[in-house]
Amino acid sequence: MRYSIIIPTLNEEKLLADLLRQLTDPVLKRKYEYEIIISDGGSTDSTVSIARKYADKILLHNDGEKQNISQGRNAGISAATGEILIFFNGDVTIDDPEKLMDCVEMEFKNSEYLAMTTSVKIFPDEEILSDKIFLGFYNLYFHFLNLIGVGMGRGECHIIKKNVLDKVGHYSEKLIAAEDFDLYKRIRKHGKILFKRNIIIYESPRRYRKHGHPYIFFSWLLNSAALIFRNTSASKEWEQVR
Repeated sequence: MRYSIIIPTLNEEKLLADLLRQLTDPVLKRKYEYEIIISDGGSTDSTVSIARKYADKILLHNDGEKQNISQGRNAGISAATGEILIFFNGDVTIDDPEKLMDCVEMEFKNSEYLAMTTSVKIFPDEEILSDKIFLGFYNLYFHFLNLIGVGMGRGECHIIKKNVLDKVGHYSEKLIAAEDFDLYKRIRKHGKILFKRNIIIYESPRRYRKHGHPYIFFSWLLNSAALIFRNTSASKEWEQVR
């Protein structure tokens, strides 16, 4: 396989099928030769049943202990056969899957870039003005962090060369939050990261709607600061919002 698409899941029955229907387009899948891996952290809803309709590999976490998202992604890495690993969260959709894969193929695969990431926005039919302002700022800010050598890519979409992960290490399983910042910060120390602002991943607004943008802002700020200064995350548990 040229590519392995890895999706960690936990009780995503409401949204997962939307993403998987995009990724199982037969023309797209044949053109780019990718496998779809679902790494489930112990769902109690119909997530796994949905995954069985679409995925090439399904990894089930059944040891009784709660699995964090880093552990889920790392399990997917262990099962992947692709040269390039593409990570999505289970609550996203892709604005234009073929455009994304074309970009990976033409601008990333054979380039000097070690990893790639994209802009993230709210589902168009649920987006409000505060979403546009909040995520518009953060898309610019995260692009800037990559340009100045810090490194950042939101976990909604990570695209990483497999040999890079072999070199810098996988997702930190001790982190409850900011694991995306931690990994991309480590990658950026070894080379450049491609941030494609015109490639868009849409995410669910559910967390913003429950807690509000100010809460999310301070949560991200505290977790980032804890990672930078103490190599840990401020959050002790990542709340499941479904």
